[in-house]
Amino acid sequence: MNTVRPKKHLGQHFLADPNIARNIVGALRLPDDVRQVLEIGPGMGVLTQYLLENPAYQTSVVEIDTESVAYLKAHYPALGERIFATDFLKQDLGSLFPGQPLAIIGNFPYNISSQIFFAVLNNRQQVREVVGMIQKEVAQRLAEPPGSKTYGILSVLLQAFYNIDYLFTVPAHVFVPPPKVESAVVRLTRNETEELACDEKLFFRVVKQAFQTRRKTLRNALKPFGMPAEATTDAIFDKRAEQLGVAEFVELTRHVDQHMAGGSANLPDLDISDVAE
Repeated sequence: MNTVRPKKHLGQHFLADPNIARNIVGALRLPDDVRQVLEIGPGMGVLTQYLLENPAYQTSVVEIDTESVAYLKAHYPALGERIFATDFLKQDLGSLFPGQPLAIIGNFPYNISSQIFFAVLNNRQQVREVVGMIQKEVAQRLAEPPGSKTYGILSVLLQAFYNIDYLFTVPAHVFVPPPKVESAVVRLTRNETEELACDEKLFFRVVKQAFQTRRKTLRNALKPFGMPAEATTDAIFDKRAEQLGVAEFVELTRHVDQHMAGGSANLPDLDISDVAE
């Protein structure tokens, strides 16, 4: 097999520029002595080849496309048993890499890039770094500070646990087939926050509710939590969701926790992946 046909239903756009591929791999910093590197959606291995050149990496790949899996097995025998022919979104990283810190890298399919980042959040104690090429608009959203129209739910949740760097833009013409939009590479590095100084389950809900009606002030957006009017007189309730950073959302969550009807203890469990933009 000499090539793999890109499949639209899998969101495949194969990177064809080796210099950009080298730059993406070179963006890995491997914090905390991370050695396990998992590439998502390697396709024909344009990143894989450079990952395998570095003896510091224990490189594994996860690929759902059976044609790509066959290509990787034929052209990258050094991967051995470290080709996981499955859907990344259905994997238990704790089982694949038990007790081992992990870095994730890849040219992420546009149609599941947000889901990949929610999976990273769910595994944030293990995933120490992510270098990903994604749609430029999404990359800007992740790295955007408060105050921007593109700043949103995923921005807050990721920035709570990761430092995010927008590294560089990638033009459409270096892909096969070319996507209709530009791409960009971002790097997420786990910060020192082990736990938020509030109820994390409630934090996710407050962020979600605040941005679902982002044009409203927080006083109106957070009405479903059932706080009495006298509990929403602070100046923060005159603001809108996009004006708050992580620290302010933590303080807001603590305030909601103290005053919401019924208390947070009665809330059902919420998987982070349910918190859609």
